Amino acid sequence: MDQTEVPKLRCQRIGCDATFTEDNNPDGSCTYHDSGPFFHDGMKEWSCCKKRSHDFSLFLEIPGCKTGKHTTEKPVLAKATPTPTPKNPFSPPTAAPATNSSSKESCPRCKQGFFCSDHGSQAQPKAAPAKSYASAPAKKVVDINQPQTCKNQGCGQTFKEKDNHETACNYHPGPAVFHDRMRGWKCCDIHVKEFDEFMSVPPCSKGWHDADPAS
Repeated sequence: MDQTEVPKLRCQRIGCDATFTEDNNPDGSCTYHDSGPFFHDGMKEWSCCKKRSHDFSLFLEIPGCKTGKHTTEKPVLAKATPTPTPKNPFSPPTAAPATNSSSKESCPRCKQGFFCSDHGSQAQPKAAPAKSYASAPAKKVVDINQPQTCKNQGCGQTFKEKDNHETACNYHPGPAVFHDRMRGWKCCDIHVKEFDEFMSVPPCSKGWHDADPAS
């Protein structure tokens, strides 16, 4: 007796992109962003949860802040409003004579090792701790039948390593470009105004699926 496989649908909510079936779509199965992103001076921010990142790939990996049911209908995103940024993120140094060593010790910039015009000529700034760069971890061993999610930009498909090959993945090599309220991909030179249009730009390159591009 043949059993017809129920076709899976792709959720259209921003931040989800999971597949589902109408028979298996309980409330709370979808995690998504209900308000559009805001881009300004290289910063990407979800206006619904105020979470930010400078890196676009990390920005897209910020988990959704709302839950509900999956849907095949494109949502109408609420208008994005940026989080106000303080004009003076650093507290001004305490006014004190430049020759006073205690003022140097209490100066926020001196304590962090930055150059300070008030104390720069009298004290050696603390050496910044040497940055330690961990070597890239060895590629983890994965069961060839284990489902994985491709992290290549513009893909996001679930795949098994046994089915992976040099043209299995459709993706954008990037980078993503945001300028003057335009969003686009430098790799294929396509630029649009709306974020959902940007997310729908078809990938321009083929390659291997990669579930762990950082390694």
